This record gives sequence, C-alpha cells and structure tokens, in this order.
Amino acid sequence: MTGQFQLTDDQLAIQDMARKFTADRITPFAAQWDEDHHFPRDVVQAAGELGFGAIYVSEESGGIALGRLEAALIMEAMAYGCPATSAYISIHNMASWMIDRFGGAEVKAKFLPKLVSMEHIASYALTEPGSGSDAAALKTTAVLDGDHYVLNGTKQFISGSGFNDIYVVMVRTSEDKSKGVSCLVVEKGTPGLSHGAPENKLGWNASPTAQLIFEDCRVPVANRVGGEGEGFRFAMAGLDGGRLNIGACSLGGAQRCLDEAVKYTKERQQFGSPIADFQNTQFMLADMATDLEAARALLYLAAAKVTENAPDKTRFSAMAKRLATDSGSKIVNDALQLFGGYGYLKDYPIERFWRDLRVHSILEGTNQVMRMIVGRDMLRQ
Repeated sequence: MTGQFQLTDDQLAIQDMARKFTADRITPFAAQWDEDHHFPRDVVQAAGELGFGAIYVSEESGGIALGRLEAALIMEAMAYGCPATSAYISIHNMASWMIDRFGGAEVKAKFLPKLVSMEHIASYALTEPGSGSDAAALKTTAVLDGDHYVLNGTKQFISGSGFNDIYVVMVRTSEDKSKGVSCLVVEKGTPGLSHGAPENKLGWNASPTAQLIFEDCRVPVANRVGGEGEGFRFAMAGLDGGRLNIGACSLGGAQRCLDEAVKYTKERQQFGSPIADFQNTQFMLADMATDLEAARALLYLAAAKVTENAPDKTRFSAMAKRLATDSGSKIVNDALQLFGGYGYLKDYPIERFWRDLRVHSILEGTNQVMRMIVGRDMLRQ
C-alpha cells in the first residue's frame, strides 16, 4: 500500500503505542469493569501519561498537538479493549481542546495544566432532558451577578458526572436561540452543583453517566471560555472531532469482534468440520471485513479533512460517523450470530461490544441527524 492511503511512520508508531497500552491496561480487565460497573480512573489517567489527555491540544498549552487522524487511531486502538473507556477519553479531549482553542490566557492557565496531564478529568455538558438533537433549545440559565454567573438547570446523560473534576458547560446567557449560548468551566465542589443518581444503562458500564444539576450555582465570569454568546459555535466546532472519535470507537469494537469471530469459527466444529469451512461463514466474514474497511477509509478521510479545516469537513464527519457506527453495530451483531448461543453469554466478549456500540448511533448527534446534515449540505450546493 503506497501513496496517500498509507499511514506515516509517526502515525504507525502512535497506533502501536495505543495498541500496546490497550493490550496491557484495558483488554484484560474490561469485562470485569463492565460486570462491576467500575470506572477505571487510574487507567484513564495512565493514558494521560502517554499524552492521550491532550491529543489535539496545542504544544504551547502542553498538549501533543496531533491531528484528528492520529486521534482516531488512538481511539480505535483503545476501543478494541473497551469502547466505553476509549469514548470517555475522547470526551475529556473534546473538553480540553475547547478550552485551549477558544479560551483566553487566564482560563487556559487555570485549567489546562492539570487537564493535559489528566490529573484532572473533564466532562462536556451540552445535552438536557428537553434538548438532545435540538441542542440550541437548551434551557440551563446563567444570569450575571457582579463577577459571577448564577446557574440554574439540569444537564442530562453527562459522562463523568459526579466523578470528574471539571465540567465544560453550555449555558443560556440570553434569549437569542443559538447566539444566546455561552461556555463556562464549572469546577467540582462548586456550591450549588450536584449530581443525579448514576444512570442504569444497557452498556457503557465502565463509564459513569448521571445528570449534572445547577441550583443557584455561582461560577466566576473568569471561567467563561471565549465571549458571551459564542458557546454554541464552540459546541458545534467540537462535534466534528467528537463524531470522528465515536466512529473510531465503533471501528475498534467491530475489529475486535471480527477477530474473535475468525478465531472462534476456526475452532467451533459442527457436522464434522470447523464452521469456518462453510461457505455461509466465509461470506459473512468477508462482508464484515469489507464493511469495516470501507467505514475505516471514509473515517480516516474525514479525519484528514477536519485536520486541514476543509470546507466539506462537517459533511464528511457526519457521513463517516453514520457509516462507522451503523456498520460497527452490524458487524458485532453478525459476530454474535457466528458465535451462536455462546455469543449470548458473558463468557465471551461479543455481547459486551454489542451493548457498548449500540449507543454510538445516538450520541454526538443521532445518525438521523447525520443524514440531515449531509442531505442539507448536498442541497445547498
């Protein structure tokens, strides 16, 4: 493989480092984390020691300043062991990047050093009970009172709520729908900040999720990222990268299940021979591998476009997210079928990936919204 489709030596080295970290620190333990609903904070922070807490944070701020393709390679590699853990690290990266990219010198100096090292872990809070796909309809208010904002409202489905140190929160500072949204950094332990009970979820059990609740919560104006009313633009800018990362998490999970299925079908005997000898099995595996490679190629292309700030980067991110997450779930479902009844048991990893990957077609924008983005962009031409 040559030319534009070949990963560079640096990219291959980053991928290799992420794969080794996953093999040592994630894959052997992920089933137990899922079973125990355990959040592996120590492992997440160990990823920070490799620079994975600040993948596309600038070098001036202490990050490793890589592109979105390198980020996708890291997320894909870690999701091979545990999609929930990989996605959690992606969310932290989105929050850190937002502070670095849009924050002033003061807010960057205050928060980034500990976020870059992952001594502190960040959550990103946009979604609310009444605003999911319609993100600009958010209702959490921030009213100016002297040198503080007073926050009231509830954020829904917040990864790390109650566990993390920093919350990058989108709030309403005026009635103007999308231009009335601002971005504030809220610190753990701020009076008036509380957390809902942990959500009891289908998957992502290694990643804690809960409401983030503000009741007359006072946040310094100095904690604002960018200008008042600029938050929605920041949120949307962050989503291209978030979509690539969640797509990459689906690629990693699908690759793991495809590898497991190849191994299993060679060992499993029925009618006197390994089921890998049956043409039906070979055709299923061939389709799974083809769909995976097609999704991966589109995702890597979209990642290159986001890094280069190409004019069609949002359309390609939406297409790549839609294809990678839909294909990922189908590949894992087919792997479960190839395992037969054993695929349904927790003795094997397939059912965990089946559960974990299902949410990827919902978060970072549902796959219906992805189609809407692509269709509108095509018709705008």
